[in-house]
This record gives sequence, structure tokens and C-alpha cells, in this order.
Amino acid sequence: MSNHQKFYIDGKWVDPVKPALLDVIDPSTEEAYTQISVGTKADVDRAVAAAKAAFPSFSLTSKEERLALLRRILEVYNERYEDIAQAVSYENGSPISWAREAQAWAGRAHMESTIKALEDYEFSERRGGTMVVKEPIGVCALITPWNWPLNQIVCKVAPAIAAGCTVVLKPSEVAPISGIVFSEVMDAAGTPKGVYNMINGTGPDVGQIMAGHPDVDMVSFTGSTRAGIIVAETAAKTVKRVAQELGGKSANIILSDADFERAVRKGVNACFGNSGQSCDAPTRMLVPAARHDEALEVAKKAAEAHSVGDPRSEDTQLGPVVSQIQFDKIQGLIEKGIKEGATLVTGGLGRPEHLNRGYYIRPTVFGHVKPGMSIEKEEIFGPVLSVVSYEDDDDAVKIANDTVYGLAAYVQSKNLDHARSVAARLRAGQVSINYPEWDTFAPFGGYKQSGNGREYADWAIHDFLEVKGIIGYGE
Repeated sequence: MSNHQKFYIDGKWVDPVKPALLDVIDPSTEEAYTQISVGTKADVDRAVAAAKAAFPSFSLTSKEERLALLRRILEVYNERYEDIAQAVSYENGSPISWAREAQAWAGRAHMESTIKALEDYEFSERRGGTMVVKEPIGVCALITPWNWPLNQIVCKVAPAIAAGCTVVLKPSEVAPISGIVFSEVMDAAGTPKGVYNMINGTGPDVGQIMAGHPDVDMVSFTGSTRAGIIVAETAAKTVKRVAQELGGKSANIILSDADFERAVRKGVNACFGNSGQSCDAPTRMLVPAARHDEALEVAKKAAEAHSVGDPRSEDTQLGPVVSQIQFDKIQGLIEKGIKEGATLVTGGLGRPEHLNRGYYIRPTVFGHVKPGMSIEKEEIFGPVLSVVSYEDDDDAVKIANDTVYGLAAYVQSKNLDHARSVAARLRAGQVSINYPEWDTFAPFGGYKQSGNGREYADWAIHDFLEVKGIIGYGE
């Protein structure tokens, strides 16, 4: 029996207080393939009350008890791995191979990293006559996005439980089915009632209610900077902690001593991964001015090698973007890029010629992009790359840092000392040198309008804890 129209509250699958349904659209067909229930304040109140009631006992569980729970969750997650991948493919258009190898994998990897981090985590520390204790902050509202659903769900749920918190999760209503499958995982793993709760709904009707709820002690939000500001303003009225991972416009600096062809090609691939729908995507490629045209030749070839099509095909590299809203936004920014004088190297407006429906974007590369152009400064969130010239290292750093965002940055060089010296000057929460493997133990989060707080492993556990000093504890 499907739980698509149910919420998970206090250890049970329940109907919403007030019945209301929302279509879930398959972005490859533009048609609804299922429906979910959407909640209201009454549902939020029920879920928060369950989490609040469970907190006193769960917060006192031992680290070993919480490790045992997380290991059970991981075991069941792996049993449901293909179901999770299929859900992501249908709800957000991920090619099935990407859904398995990246989307579902990310949830598994973060659960494994959290378990390892908790095994090594110390919750108390003696400082002379003071005992410093780290305690769970309380009831946590977790609001997650549609672009990396399992990545962000597990990034929040796992460390919150590791810390001893209880949670209410609101997955994105655009891509909610993977969140429902994850809730089935939590149930099958024997999560104590009230520790984990899940309700679906819109940002205004559920997310904002969660953020402002007086019995919620912390909000962890991932999404757009615009929505993040609303969450922070709402949460401020009850003076609760807010951790946010928001937008990005990440620069990829290809230094003069890089392996140039490889750096450009891999930069295109990194930008286009997940159909360009990653907040840390390297969407601004900065290249030496003297090699700009060479970069465009390589980028054009790399972009045109991407196969765009049916997400259920094992050979597809790029699926559709998630919705009509996103499709229209991307089309508008591509049009702005052309009107503002950037060189359209490949791609452009409209769907790929072989596709007549679905929210598909042509893999697009712009050259001769000037700082300040719309496509250089605005987060596009699609497979659109802007190539920008720089004169020297100082100029590259200046261009890279000239943004309201600061989530990620990338540096390419065959000289590691050179790359490190440039990385040290970049105002971003994470800097990657020479396209390393995804490190789920590295801190992830942003500077400036890309948010605050850090996720992944022990960094995330720390964000769900309060620090207490017990003075006069004794020597």
C-alpha cells in the first residue's frame, strides 16, 4: 500500500488533518505520475508535539544506542537502494544511472560518514575545574530541497539523531517521493516513535510554520537564498538557531599552469552534473585571456558530447530540469546572456531538437562573458556554463570573489603550491583543487549569502549541539 498520501508522525503513517492533494510531476513527460498530501499548521503542530514528547528520553540515550540505530537505518537504506534511486529519477528527472551512482549513493555515504564521525565524537571535555558538555539542542525542523533530495535529507537527519535530537522533516513538495521512501526506511529500522517525523507541504503552509514554531529549537534549511531569508526572518521571532545552505555561483579558476584541455573538459562535466542543478556547481569558468578561444573550443566539444534524453535510459547523461518554473527561469537567463552580448558557443534557447516535451535544456556554453552580466552573477541552476577571461592571478581572485555568494570554488593547476596559494584567497566555504573525489568528511557550507553553519560528518553533529559549561565540577 502506498504511503504517498500519508505523513509519518509519532511512529505511525497518518492522514493529514485536512485532506489536500498535490500532483507530483514527472519532468520528462510534464505529467503527474502520483499525488501527495500537503499539510497545514495543524499537521506541523502534531509532528512537533510528537518530537517534543520524544526528546527528553531520546536525548539521554547513549552514543552506543544511537550508533546502533544509525547502523540499522543504513542496513534498511541499502535494502531499499533501488527504490530510492527510482523515486529520485521519476520525481526530479535524474538519469537512472546518476540516481543510483550519485543521488542514492550520497545518502548512503553520508550515513556511513555520520556513523564513523559519531564513533569518534567526544561529547564532554575537562578544562581544569570545568566540565564542558555538548548536549542535543532539542526539536529540529529540517527543510530539504528537490535537487539532491537524499543528500540533504541524510545530511540533516543522520547528524541530528547522532546528536540526540528529535526531528520533523519537510522534503521538497516538488520531489517528495524519495523522502517518503526514506521515512519507510526510518520506520522499518525501528526508530523510536516521535524521534523522526515527516510531513509534506509547501514552504508557506508548512516550512514557515515549522521555522516559527515555538517548540522548535533549531531549523536546518537548504534551498534558495530568497527562501532562506524568509526562514531566518520567521525563526528570529523565537530566537532559535538557524543553519542554512543556500545559493551559489562558484568560480572555477583554471590557472595558466593547469593541464588546460583536461581542466576545461572536466570543468564542463562538473558544471553539467545533475543537469546543472547543484548549488556548488562550477558555473563560472575563469581562464587566462590569451587562451580564451582555446577554452571555448574544448568546452564546445565537451558540452556537445553530453547525451540528453529519457531519464530511464541507462545511456542518458542529462535528464530534464525539475519543473516548468526552472525551465522558464533558465530560458530567460539564456536569452539575457545573448542580449547582453556574450558569445553563444553551443546550446541556446529551446529544447534539444530530438525532444518535443519534457523540461529539457540544451547543454549551453557562453564565451566572452563579462563580470556583471546576468549569466555571470545570477544562479542559473541548469546546464549553462559562462567562460570569463582574467589577466593574472590577482584578477582571477578578484572576479571569483566578486559575488554575493560564497559556497564553493575550484582551482586547477599542475603546481600544487600555486593552487593552494590561490585557494587561500578565495572567499568560499569549500575550495576544490584539481577535481578531487567527493569528500563526505569535509565541512560543507558557505560564506556570505550562501548561508551559515556546516554540514557533513562531525561538522554537522556539532551544529545540532548546545555547549554547557559545568563550573566547579572538580579536578
